[in-house]
Amino acid sequence: MDRASEGGRGGRRGVKGSHREPDRDVSLSKSMSYVLRHGASRMGFEMGTDGFLFVEDLLAHPQFRSYSLEDIERVVATNEKQRFKLRSHPEDGRLQVRANQGHSVQVVDLELKPVLASSPDCPAEAVHGSYLRHWSSIKQQGLSRMNRTHIHLASGLPGEDGVISGMRGNCDLAVFIDVPKALADSIEFFWSENGVLLTPGNSEGKLLPKYFIRALRLKPTRSLLPLE
Repeated sequence: MDRASEGGRGGRRGVKGSHREPDRDVSLSKSMSYVLRHGASRMGFEMGTDGFLFVEDLLAHPQFRSYSLEDIERVVATNEKQRFKLRSHPEDGRLQVRANQGHSVQVVDLELKPVLASSPDCPAEAVHGSYLRHWSSIKQQGLSRMNRTHIHLASGLPGEDGVISGMRGNCDLAVFIDVPKALADSIEFFWSENGVLLTPGNSEGKLLPKYFIRALRLKPTRSLLPLE
């Protein structure tokens, strides 16, 4: 990637040292997630309707001044859940970054791929990761997108082939969703660029229990939970 046109930020260096860099990368990733998913306007950024921010603007903010362009590029490239995307602006070539999913702010175009019941990439089921402490409410009221624009679903359980994202690693509850049944009721689903299945749910932002196939306790050992 050509860094000569990235606003001169490439020369700025953060604190180096292999024993500290992983912690810095985690901190940077969390800060980027907050800005790009939730807090852009509150922090004074102007986010495009496609969810992108200019990297040079991000690095100019006081919260990010200790980081460099190389730090941003490394976090995007090495994030195991592929949460972020970098691109050169189509008109002026300036580098931009966005979150692939997880927004609470309204983003018009995340380049999401609609899922059709007849398409070969329509999964028979998908998994939502949550926590056992919420199970009583979930099995009665369904899954809610809460303050986000979508409910997040994975194509399988963490560690299964091809599953890189869609649920947190510390989830101890997995709820399996009948995707074709929900599609038949006009509930929309989309694939994000990093392989997360997203749905806004019904008009109230929910996936009702009638779409649940099964629920699985993940920890300490895997076991089925009653749906009724």
